[in-house]
Amino acid sequence: MKKFLFISLILIVLFKNQFYAQDKEILDSINKNYWLTKDDNLDVKDRLKFAIEAKKYADRFDVDSIQLRVQRQLALMFFLNENYDSFVNINKENLELASELNDSSAIRVAGKNLGSYYLYIEQNDNSYYYYSKALDYFKGNSINIEKAEILLALADIQQEEKAYNGAEEDAISAIKILNLLPKSEQVLETYWSLYNILGFISENTLNKEKTLEYHDKSISFSKEMEDGFLYEIASINNKANAYRTFGEYERALELYQSLLELKPKYQEEELDFYPTLLINIAKTKLESGDYKFSQTESFLKEAYQSCVDIDYQNGIMAASLELTRLYLKHNKLDLARKYGNETLKKSNEVSNNEYKMGALLELSYLYEDEKGKDYLRQHIRLQDSLQKEERLVSNKFARVKFDTDQIEAQNEQISKENFYLLLLSAGLLLTGTLVYIILSQRAKNKELRLVQEQQKANEEIYNLMLGQQDKVEEARAQEKIRVSKELHDGVLGRLFGARLSLDSLNFSEGKEAMMNRANYIGQLKTIEDDIRKISHEMNTDFVSGSGFMDIVSELIENQTKAYGLTYSFNYTDDFSWEFVPNKTKINIYRILQESMQNIYKHAEAKHVKIDILRKKDEINIYIVDDGKGFDTSKSKKGIGLKNMASRVSDIDGKISYRSQLGKGTSVKVKIPYKI
Repeated sequence: MKKFLFISLILIVLFKNQFYAQDKEILDSINKNYWLTKDDNLDVKDRLKFAIEAKKYADRFDVDSIQLRVQRQLALMFFLNENYDSFVNINKENLELASELNDSSAIRVAGKNLGSYYLYIEQNDNSYYYYSKALDYFKGNSINIEKAEILLALADIQQEEKAYNGAEEDAISAIKILNLLPKSEQVLETYWSLYNILGFISENTLNKEKTLEYHDKSISFSKEMEDGFLYEIASINNKANAYRTFGEYERALELYQSLLELKPKYQEEELDFYPTLLINIAKTKLESGDYKFSQTESFLKEAYQSCVDIDYQNGIMAASLELTRLYLKHNKLDLARKYGNETLKKSNEVSNNEYKMGALLELSYLYEDEKGKDYLRQHIRLQDSLQKEERLVSNKFARVKFDTDQIEAQNEQISKENFYLLLLSAGLLLTGTLVYIILSQRAKNKELRLVQEQQKANEEIYNLMLGQQDKVEEARAQEKIRVSKELHDGVLGRLFGARLSLDSLNFSEGKEAMMNRANYIGQLKTIEDDIRKISHEMNTDFVSGSGFMDIVSELIENQTKAYGLTYSFNYTDDFSWEFVPNKTKINIYRILQESMQNIYKHAEAKHVKIDILRKKDEINIYIVDDGKGFDTSKSKKGIGLKNMASRVSDIDGKISYRSQLGKGTSVKVKIPYKI
């Protein structure tokens, strides 16, 4: 047996040496392409090509852990290039491969990617399954923000589907995790979202006390956030809606009115908030019965037009439905039918069952013949189908939880069996590995010593070069000063004396003599001025090398030229950039780079204006384009904006966006400036 084991070890060593060179070449190709995919200076399309190339080499190498690492980066590249079909497929492959390797971290990443995709892009119930899959691979007692955010997503999905028990359970579990984490902007925002969800759940289950308590909690967390104003007004609006639900119309209107007074603060950033507020006020007045027809109609028409202007579909449907109810109450049947039919049409276009049910019910009152009965029948059928769907959804969520628990139990059993098999395999491979390590380690140590000696020699050469350069610069400066003094004190003095002597000869008679003397004097004055100029220039200390603003200017010039944009760049020179930390300068550079890339990809702009100014103890950066703009309420989850926000947060800064459809976008960044 010992003889057989010894021969096996010799064969293993020979086999490994034979294929080492080939494997090293493939690994080098994988690493080269892999790290190129992480180079933010490259275009995302080029980075995708490198990721695909890395996968080709990883497939040839056929090591699961390396394939998984490469494919995770490839998934990110597909997402950044908006190739969502490939993004989904590669994440499914990663999930399967990670499950085979029992790599819990990779399973969580792939599950979260798929859950987010199906929630925000496909908007279907697959998101719940994949988020649950990701959650199962956290340890039961693990405490981290990622786990809390997954529980938040699960609670949000269930709350939207009216599976309130499961939603409440997951939200409370997430809050328990947050209670053990230090407060940060990310933690506070997650708190805010969770308490809003709990407020909606309590409102729908008619628990008034808990509803108001949870909305007050969300308001308190929004006040702790650095940029929590928009979160705060959203929570106040939610609380006012709750008062309306419970019939406390005066309290609801008080809160709505307080938000109307804040209109200048949110009007430009949240375009849909003001018309939503007008609709809520009109709806509250209608439900209370205490209203003036003309004022309520005015509110709803203004809200309707504002929603049309910004293409806010939910707002258009909400305003149309309330106008239908208002005109029906006042027997203006033609107008009621007009807005009722518009609500029904819009709700069918965007598949919104809530507004469709409301429109069908109101239209059933507006037609007395068979058409009215048909609307009522459609309303009842839709209501029944939604109730059945809610029950099926609740059962579906329960089944997913049961299935994932079963899978977890099976994984534990498989893990035990694999553990015993691993022990047996490890015993056979251990000796062979030790022999290989001893042989290879000797060669590596020798190579390492050589590299260290070479590095030490390079450092000494570099230091000598720096020292020599310093001496040359010092000698050059001293020589300038010496020549300057020689010109000024020697040559210039003698020329000045000569000019005075010639000037005294002007008393000699003769017109020709006087003209010659005047000519000589003029020439001497010219020489004197030239020498003085040379002396001044040579005595001026010049420091070579480009500063940070030169680097930024080059970036802006190169990127705008590549993107076909015109630009203007202004900056103040009252910064001491040499004292600004490198981390801050790198992030400023990347923020500008990311911003111009976003403008190129999404804005369809022709001109970009960039200003870097100082305001007291702050670096203020303004980036303004003349592109098509975007709806800030719908686009805050883009990768580009998240990257910029993350970089700004990393250097304790603040970032804000202003954009309006058709009127461009402006980004403002504030960074602390301390020297």
